[in-house]
Amino acid sequence: MSYRTAQIRLVSSHPEVYEPCDDSFALVDALLADLTNLLEHKPSLCIEVGCGSGYVITSLALMLKEKVPDTYYVATDMNPDAVRVTRETLEAHGVDAELIITDIVSGLEKRLEGLVDVMVVNPPYVPTPEDEVGKSGIASAWAGGEDGRAVIDRILPIADTMLSERGWLYLVTLTANNPSQICRQMRERGYASRIVVQRSTDEESLHIIKFWRDPEIRPSLKETTAPNSESLLSQFSRFSFWKGGNSGGSL
Repeated sequence: MSYRTAQIRLVSSHPEVYEPCDDSFALVDALLADLTNLLEHKPSLCIEVGCGSGYVITSLALMLKEKVPDTYYVATDMNPDAVRVTRETLEAHGVDAELIITDIVSGLEKRLEGLVDVMVVNPPYVPTPEDEVGKSGIASAWAGGEDGRAVIDRILPIADTMLSERGWLYLVTLTANNPSQICRQMRERGYASRIVVQRSTDEESLHIIKFWRDPEIRPSLKETTAPNSESLLSQFSRFSFWKGGNSGGSL
């Protein structure tokens, strides 16, 4: 069965809003690769942090619309133009989401704590000077600080708070972000993880990682740092979080 996903030609645009690109496509492809699990998961609440053009949240809503019609969608972005563009993209495809102008999920913590079943994030991950992080306009979509982790490292503990006991996080990372270390940090919080999609372009190597709570992993406040000398795949293969489990589907 084929599923209707967002068509790029219908996505609204604005010069100060990040347009769908390789990372956006990879994230949607990851959701499609995991679609059987998502449909069985039947999420009640899905949120996209940093919705940009609305391509990802619209695609997710279209994937689930037929079989999980009661899912509630929330999308946030600190860029008011992005929120407007996302609204237009959603409307063009006949789907709906609550749109909020805010930094990550600021102001929503109490309302959404422990309720999010699916969180999707394509964060600002590009290594840039620290003073570029959080600037207004389109720069906020990619500026990630010295190692591209300035925003990612803020999102991880927030995701832990927002996600329900059965919640899943889909996160876009770049090799320069040290994704194996991100996985180890999430493991310290009790999460298993796996790469759903890995994609290399002329400019970057992307990994879309899925995280879920694993009752076999005992959370700890201690964080460790992965050795820098190992390749990404060799690091991943050594850790027990590299597994499909009952939360992951095959590619």
